[in-house]
Amino acid sequence: MPNYNVTLTHLPERTVRPRESGITMVMDKGISLKSAEDFVESYADYVDFVKLGFGTSVVSKHVKEKIKIYQKAGIKTYLGGTLFEAFVARGKFDEYQKFIDSYGLDTAEVSDGSINIAHDSKCKFISTLAKNFTVLSEVGSKEEGIIIHPAKWVSMMKAELEAGSFKVIAEARESGTVGIFHKNGSAHSMLITRITNKIKPTDIIWETPQKAQQVYFINLFGANVNVGNISVDDVIPLETLRIGLRGDTFFNYMPEGTKDKIF
Repeated sequence: MPNYNVTLTHLPERTVRPRESGITMVMDKGISLKSAEDFVESYADYVDFVKLGFGTSVVSKHVKEKIKIYQKAGIKTYLGGTLFEAFVARGKFDEYQKFIDSYGLDTAEVSDGSINIAHDSKCKFISTLAKNFTVLSEVGSKEEGIIIHPAKWVSMMKAELEAGSFKVIAEARESGTVGIFHKNGSAHSMLITRITNKIKPTDIIWETPQKAQQVYFINLFGANVNVGNISVDDVIPLETLRIGLRGDTFFNYMPEGTKDKIF
């Protein structure tokens, strides 16, 4: 269990780093070095991955220094999949590998949410990177209105895990309004059920930028579900959701009948 400030009964058993489940992936959209230092001081124990979102690593200052701050705290750090696609779209995959290696990264994301990549080619990118990096691969389109059949989600996820992905990421964007979610942010519950009938939930990181989406997956799969695209400010609120110390999940782990008792 993490080192909480007080011992309470009826809290779920939480995994600790290095985790295979209960993963929290945070999106850094370009916070400052000072903010990164503060982030690590307060939240590091609860964070497994930090993604430098989309192409922010190209325009942000002090990126190498910030990566070192995260890595020193034991947080795996990688560049957003959109940047991978920007290199691939320009025929620069070899340069991409050199670029992420130059930052001292040990993790990479492979996605095809913005450009069309043949799935066999995507799996080859995964296999190539997996020789030297922990690979997270993203499944699903970033475009609103693009519908992918559940069977295709499953087949792509299986193939990418077999190609060497540590986890597959279920796309929702930083807005939480595409992929596994409807335009209004509500979950595609049938799609999620169909996926998890074939793929172990522990092999998936669900992008859940919105609080209601985090609650949905915690209620569905428990405290140690893998979630991603969490904002910097939501790390601690998410942890309280996970362990039932917030109203939305308060009774998840309490004895039956507690909700109806009068104290």
